[in-house]
Amino acid sequence: MKKETRTVVYDDELRIEAYRFEGIMQPFPSHFHEYYVIGFVERGERVLSCRDKECIIEEGSIVLFNPGDSHACVQSDGGTFDYRGFNISKEVMLDLAEEVTGKQELPGFSENAIYDEEAACHLRSLHEMVMKGTGELGKEETLLFLLSYLIQNYGQPFENCIPECRQEIEKACEYMEEHFTERIYLDRICRHVGLSKSTLLRAFTKEKGVTPYRYLETIRINEAKKLLSEGIPPVEAAIRTGFLDQSHFTNYFNQFIGLAPGSYREIFSEKDWDGGQYGE
Repeated sequence: MKKETRTVVYDDELRIEAYRFEGIMQPFPSHFHEYYVIGFVERGERVLSCRDKECIIEEGSIVLFNPGDSHACVQSDGGTFDYRGFNISKEVMLDLAEEVTGKQELPGFSENAIYDEEAACHLRSLHEMVMKGTGELGKEETLLFLLSYLIQNYGQPFENCIPECRQEIEKACEYMEEHFTERIYLDRICRHVGLSKSTLLRAFTKEKGVTPYRYLETIRINEAKKLLSEGIPPVEAAIRTGFLDQSHFTNYFNQFIGLAPGSYREIFSEKDWDGGQYGE
């Protein structure tokens, strides 16, 4: 069986993360990100669940996730999965979108899985340049060509991609975002928003695509990523983001991100390293 390899590079010039996963079998549970994800499937077949829809992604598929899109995927062909992709923060995307559209407006992707040879060509070319640290002018140019093409063909205003949520659910989200470093119990959230436990669980899961607990853990993981990128040790990042212990933190981080916290931290290290490749 092909050895599992996970390679991650942060491009300081473009301010984006580039991932390449090879030989992956790990399923990813339902979760969301605060950033955009643009990815390309090189090999393997998975069932992708996103926005209450389910589809098959396979060789040649491009995946597009907006910030907040709850999604999950699992291998469906008994083999392994090869994938390359980019993570782009909302702040960077806002700047890039203004460059290609002339508007200070976040784009929203209307589809989560597409087949498009032209977009795939731009994506592969850009990914190779970022991974090799080459490209100079061509690297930024290719990124703008890719986003211009995707926004033109699959874009809409970002707010149109976010389903309207009940006021109580938004209030619950705000509560968890403000108190994620603390131990939060379901009854505390229910008292805050004025709903029973059963009503909150049903309504929240329907609106957000994840349970309140999964939402809370995702907030913690996203905050931990920021701390790790600043050089904070994993043990301290776990404590500062409200995880019960280091093991709990490491397991969740690996489930959501596909890397151990220490491996993720290393891609932002100032040391001279070998490109951020980790074989397991």
